[in-house]
Amino acid sequence: MTQSGIIRTGIGGWTFDPWEGTFYPEKLPKKRQLEFASRELTAIEVNGTYYGSQKPETFAKWASEVPDGFVFSLKASRFSTNRKVLSDGGESVERFLTQGITELGDHLGPILWQFAPTKKFEPEDFEGFLKLLPDKQDGIPLRHVLEVRHDSFRVPEFAALARRYAAAVAYAEHAAYPEIADVTTDFVYARLQKGSDEIATCYTPERLDLWAGRLKEWASGGGPADLPLIDPDHKPEKVPRDVFAFFITEGKVNAPNGARELQKRAG
Repeated sequence: MTQSGIIRTGIGGWTFDPWEGTFYPEKLPKKRQLEFASRELTAIEVNGTYYGSQKPETFAKWASEVPDGFVFSLKASRFSTNRKVLSDGGESVERFLTQGITELGDHLGPILWQFAPTKKFEPEDFEGFLKLLPDKQDGIPLRHVLEVRHDSFRVPEFAALARRYAAAVAYAEHAAYPEIADVTTDFVYARLQKGSDEIATCYTPERLDLWAGRLKEWASGGGPADLPLIDPDHKPEKVPRDVFAFFITEGKVNAPNGARELQKRAG
């Protein structure tokens, strides 16, 4: 049996002017940036899908430019998550899932459902929302991630709901948002948001080593002992898990270098 899942590290998007000459080679045409990034990194989290839909041809084009094993994580539409009653968002969820995302094929990674910092945990409504998320689309398995940003989610009931509906809870290393490291499904998703533009690798070498150890622990079926849990009494099954880790927001200028270095350390 495989002793460890696949670890992938990446960044948010692939178009950012300060990356030209620091990550991308000088004079590399913009139309070849995805081609380059997908061969230096192993995953990219797409933010544009949060703000608007794409055409099926666009997803197909992205898939054609990246190598085997590379995946895109898609941030789900804000119209699905930024609403008072989440369980009323069925039409928005369906519209997002049917816009052509399955054109990515094997390159389709987790879908990130991100909630506003003001959104509180209302168990019945949140479960109603989870019921809207299918496990397949056009025959392709879907993996769902929940990124919550209000402290009311720091209760065992939230972790239990995520487990019941096989959704991952995003671990957000962030200055203001709650950090929840509970493993709730067969993969783990982390968003690293405490980087610095002053550090060549976004995170210091020491923190990269620390995170590499944490990712390996998750991938081998365990969990880092130094990260906070909301349901510490629940012990997830110790089985290999795929792990995704993205350098997002803070330290964006050097995020690609951080992701590349973390991948080297984590394997």
